[in-house]
Formats: sequence, structure tokens, C-alpha cells
Amino acid sequence: MEESKQQSSKKPSRKKGVPKEGAKKNLLDIDGQTIELTERVVSMARVAKVVKGGRRFSFNALTVVGDGQSYVGLGFGKAKEVPEAIRKSIEDAKKNMMKVRKKGNTIPHEVIGRFKSARVMLKPGAPGTGIIAGDSVRAVVELAGVQDILTKALGSSNPLNIVKATLDGLRQLGDIDEVKMRRGIPLPVLFGNYAKQRRDEKRKAAAAVATGTAGAPVN
Repeated sequence: MEESKQQSSKKPSRKKGVPKEGAKKNLLDIDGQTIELTERVVSMARVAKVVKGGRRFSFNALTVVGDGQSYVGLGFGKAKEVPEAIRKSIEDAKKNMMKVRKKGNTIPHEVIGRFKSARVMLKPGAPGTGIIAGDSVRAVVELAGVQDILTKALGSSNPLNIVKATLDGLRQLGDIDEVKMRRGIPLPVLFGNYAKQRRDEKRKAAAAVATGTAGAPVN
């Protein structure tokens, strides 16, 4: 009996090369795929609650998590200790993940995100532009995998409102196929004849230069 108790009390040995269970804390399964998350603390604040016996202090943390490719989320946590507040905010952010639509390394089109009195304008950037943004907006777009973007925060300067306005703007992004399906019209009708007219003008200009009539006087 004693030998059986000793054998049952022993923990099974971990095989060589197999990661520990604690190494999976930054992994999350979304849409059938496993992504590795990176967290960034946007702001920390100490708050006080006035009670009959005096003040009770605690901390709140605003954290953004993302995989650096297309998924990003926002979390808010509150606790009496800083590490616990950060842990709560990270767990909250994992429950609020969203996928950002991108076009290469930037966003498909210009958009303005709104939350309460905060507004954030997001514009596509040319390759090599980088991230032109403040700390709060930069944390969101970087972890969402956007590398070239122009932004401007308007209205409120509260980090929580700015981050939520940024996420609202990213949530509004759409692609060409989605707009085509929603409106039920083909792409030539959606964009009009602008592209065809520009192509014809370029061909006529190239033909005129080739024949030498580009600078000829017009009667």
C-alpha cells in the first residue's frame, strides 16, 4: 500500500523538448489558428475611493494586446496591486479580440473613429511612411500589424477614449469585395469609368509623343 501511494504521489516527468504549461500563457486560439500575443500597457493610474474610514487606493491598467499581424484587443483591469491590475487587463483584452482589415502594410482607406468626445483620423500611408501617431494610437496600430499610416487624434486626450476611438475606426475598415457584395453591383459600376478614361488619356498622350505631334499647334 505504501509503495502504491508513493507511486501515485509522484508527478509524471516532462519529456525533453516539450514546453512547460506556463509557456502557453501568451497563446490564443482564434478562428481555428493559434496566435502568439504581445501586450503593451498604455496607461497606469492610481485611483482613490473615499469611504467612512478614509481613502482606499487602487490601480487601474489599460492594456492593448495583439499578434503584430491582424488581431488586436483592448483590456481594462483594476486591483489593489499593479501586477494584478495588469494581469486582469490582459485577460480582459483576450476576450475582446478583433481582426483588422489591411491592404499590404497599411489600411485600405481613410476613416474617422469616434468614441464619446474623442475622434481619431486614420489615413493610409505610402510605403516607408512609418507610423505617424501618438503613444495611445501607436500601441493599437503597431500590434495590429499596420506599418505605414497617418493618424491625428482630435478632441479628448483621455487614453482610454483615444484607444477606443482608434478601434472603432479600425472596425469600420472594409475591402472592395465586401462593398461589392453589400451593394450588389460589379466593380466597373462601383468605380465608374474613371480608370478607363485615365488609361485612354495616357495611351493618347503616348501615341502623340511617338508621332511627334505633342507640341504641334492646334488650328
